[in-house]
Amino acid sequence: MRITIYTRNDCVQCHATKRAMESRGFDFEMVNIDHHPDAADTLRAQGFRSLPVVIAGDVSWSGFRPDMINRLRPEAVAARA
Repeated sequence: MRITIYTRNDCVQCHATKRAMESRGFDFEMVNIDHHPDAADTLRAQGFRSLPVVIAGDVSWSGFRPDMINRLRPEAVAARA
């Protein structure tokens, strides 16, 4: 499952989400909307109004949500060498 976290500079909840994902061993891609403003337009069109936005397969949410992070499937965990 592909996990994408949409974030921006100086976002406390974004940093907390990133740390929580890393601590659980999830592999994810970060998209900073300060560097990719078109991504912000796409997120707004999907109804999101706050960051971070996490899209994990067919599940998505906004804000720091440890409960949702804990529900992600084990196959999303990065393969460790």
